[in-house]
Amino acid sequence: MEFTKYSNPILRYISDILMDEEDDLECKPCMLQECLRLQAAEKSFHDALLHQNPSPFRDENTCITDSDEIFGRIPSFVSSGSCTTDNSCESDLLNGVSEFNSSFLQLQTPLVDSPEDGYFHDGTWNLFQSHTKPLMVEEGTPASALREKRSHGMDGHASHEKEGRRGSKVSAIFSDDSEPREILDEVLLYQTGGSQPLYSAPTEPSQRVDLGRSNGKATRLRSKKVSTNMETTVDLWTLLTQCAQAVANYDQRNANELLKQIRQHSSPFGDGLQRLAHYFANGLETRLAAGTPSYMPLEVATAADMLKAYKLFVTSSPLQRLTNYLTTKTIISLVKNESSVHIMDFGICYGFQWPCLIKKLSDRHGGPPRLRITGIDLPQPGFRPAERVEETGRRLANFCKKFNVPFEYNCLAQKWETIRLADLKIDRNEVTVVSCFYRLKNLPDETVDVKCPRDAVLKLIRKINPNVFIHGVVNGAYSAPFFLTRFREALYHFSSLFDVYEANVPREDPQRVMLEKGLFGRDAINVVACEGAERVERPETYKQWQVRNLRAGFKQLPLDPQLVNDAKDIVKREYHKDFVVAENDKWVLLGWKGRILNAISAWTLA
Repeated sequence: MEFTKYSNPILRYISDILMDEEDDLECKPCMLQECLRLQAAEKSFHDALLHQNPSPFRDENTCITDSDEIFGRIPSFVSSGSCTTDNSCESDLLNGVSEFNSSFLQLQTPLVDSPEDGYFHDGTWNLFQSHTKPLMVEEGTPASALREKRSHGMDGHASHEKEGRRGSKVSAIFSDDSEPREILDEVLLYQTGGSQPLYSAPTEPSQRVDLGRSNGKATRLRSKKVSTNMETTVDLWTLLTQCAQAVANYDQRNANELLKQIRQHSSPFGDGLQRLAHYFANGLETRLAAGTPSYMPLEVATAADMLKAYKLFVTSSPLQRLTNYLTTKTIISLVKNESSVHIMDFGICYGFQWPCLIKKLSDRHGGPPRLRITGIDLPQPGFRPAERVEETGRRLANFCKKFNVPFEYNCLAQKWETIRLADLKIDRNEVTVVSCFYRLKNLPDETVDVKCPRDAVLKLIRKINPNVFIHGVVNGAYSAPFFLTRFREALYHFSSLFDVYEANVPREDPQRVMLEKGLFGRDAINVVACEGAERVERPETYKQWQVRNLRAGFKQLPLDPQLVNDAKDIVKREYHKDFVVAENDKWVLLGWKGRILNAISAWTLA
């Protein structure tokens, strides 16, 4: 019997954690936020200590961070090391980094050279490039909490970013011609049936699909505020893009004026666009006031708050459910007649990936195999960098006891590119699985370090030689080094995420507010406000990850058509009609209203 979204082992796992540890978790920050903050601080401290010059691939808008801020952070020697369940830790610094084998520009090369390569000829995939008038969505008056803004003098310099004209792809609300052409997804999703919803996330031509709806048109979000005396239209999308241009040009006067207008009509408690505008305005204001600020966890949410909010994430979006379903089915097929399986999970965090698998293993005919998990994550601040990763192991062990699954856990809390093969304790007699779900985007790319940690981790996985490498990615094009290009792409991506919850969760739900603030808002602010090592949100499209993986010596495993069809049926049956599941180039794609948000695929050595 398959799980439903409300009878999911993940929910039981989270409930068990909150029941046993809620008081303790109320005093701890969210695990992922602390990991990323330390990662950003560690790089900045290292650069300041060695007085290194910026990389030739460094972000164009990078500014030098305040030295007081740098030396107030925790240095790297406190936070790196490999730890096991006996709490023994060994320092392991700066090992295992790979040689730089390709320039960043190689990955930025478009992957489709002709229209014929961009869609299928049988009509399943269609290129949709029509432009329509913006849809005016009337809303009530939002809360207008004006925030006091800091205005600091900055040594401005003119922005030299340039971009060729984009022809019909330039929307009416964004007409800047001063940036280079960004990389866009050439593969588009397809969905049938339904009618055009009133509330629709904005979608660029290259990221949208023909949804097969009656009018066949895409719309752009608008927000309208109606006063008692007269009706006034507030175009938050245009205000945000104009403000970004002013910030990019260090035009404080215009930027502050535009921020004031945005603040009057945005709110973390309004509709989807108003919430999006609130967090993007926070990012713009921070960038304007501080130049290039340090990574900020956004008034760090407690671990208990984020776990409660994550239950909403599991039930309102099929992402975690779909990831767990595909992963579980893949691993179950590998261990059908095996006695032991070893899973190495890069980015284990709280371990939400594994309760479904544990439950399925317990139901195996003839009894469950021995399950060994090596939990890998970034270190936490302080003198016990592996503490939180060890806690995840204890929780998974307790969950396994409930289902009588033999279990062993080891953990590594260090920078992933410094991990050595010997640290993983590989037994070649076991089925070996490597997984990484939506976390490689947080590793520095070539614009930060020419010895790219992403390629180093892929080389390590190749040395592991797993039976299968399951790779989940956030499909995003908002990691460009040019601020305006990145801002526009981020606006498109995050508008879809906020629209998901606008369509599925009541606005007054406190867990929605916490989830948007602690997850989407935090990421959006980091993308907009930060540069260099401080910008830890650096996703790539699934096509770009495909290039990386192939270059690292992997080949994709074919997808089981029945498995993909079952995943489509689950999403269609239990979730909002605007969620889309599709398949392309052996990737399973999850989208919302035609925009690809996530992708997952399975790999083995070539």
